[in-house]
Amino acid sequence: MTRKIIFDTDPGQDDAVALLLAIASPAEIEILGVTTVAGNVPLDLTSRNARVICELGGRPDLPVHAGCDAPLARKLVTAENVHGSTGLDGIELRPPRQPLAEGHAVDFIIDTLRREPAGTVTLVAVGPLTNVATAFDRAPDIIPRVAEVVIMGGAYFEVGNVTPAAEFNIYVDPEAADLVFRAGVPLTIMPLDVTHRALTDRAWVDGIRAVGTRVGEAVASWTDFFERYDKAKYNSEGAPLHDPCAVAWLIKPELFSGKKINVVVETRGEFTAGMTVADWWGVTERQPNAMFIRDVDREGFFALLTERIGRLGRG
Repeated sequence: MTRKIIFDTDPGQDDAVALLLAIASPAEIEILGVTTVAGNVPLDLTSRNARVICELGGRPDLPVHAGCDAPLARKLVTAENVHGSTGLDGIELRPPRQPLAEGHAVDFIIDTLRREPAGTVTLVAVGPLTNVATAFDRAPDIIPRVAEVVIMGGAYFEVGNVTPAAEFNIYVDPEAADLVFRAGVPLTIMPLDVTHRALTDRAWVDGIRAVGTRVGEAVASWTDFFERYDKAKYNSEGAPLHDPCAVAWLIKPELFSGKKINVVVETRGEFTAGMTVADWWGVTERQPNAMFIRDVDREGFFALLTERIGRLGRG
């Protein structure tokens, strides 16, 4: 079955790999459009980067709509220390030729969900949830029309990566995440608990480079760049490919395991703002609201990435 998706993103090297994975999987995924949000870098750069990625992947026709340039209630926090000044540091790529699509990303989300049959569009959100939350707030009629929201964000056992308690995407806009988590839509969450099990290694990076395409070279160069941060921080052999996990879930859900639990977002804590409070052990009376993924078949995940990325740039 082909899943129709809107890909909401703040590229970011791992966002780029995730979008390329979606582009390379037309049998499973139909991308209706790409919406950008401020996160890893400011909005002008995430919007530029999304078009660069679409063109690199051979899909300059995909509409890229710029969205919210700041969180709902907070000052924007970015991550150039991880992703570089452009958000896609690591390889020199030509500037995008295609202009941004007309219309705000939030309007595109609303209009698409109203136009498409109810229950047929999945929102894949791999950045801060500002666009999705704003769309739900402005047009609550679209909420029951959403098939699923697949989120890369949060953590439980792994706790945080930007503060001791919070993962970056949720931390940047916890109010937006809180709104989405409470909306009543089907949620699947890819937290740090699973993405930190999807660590790159030198053999995989070298193998992707050896594919011999511009796409393979870009993916290897991006990985080389952002690996340096995670290797130093975690003293690990490689770096987690966070966002591709969200797309891989749509293609091969059998690679992942987790369970349906209740997850809420802390918005007021002095030290815990942005924390995803995951009731893994069922100790509260709150009803489950999300499929919370805990584990991934790492070998299967990277085999999927290698096979799909290898499809691009050969025509």
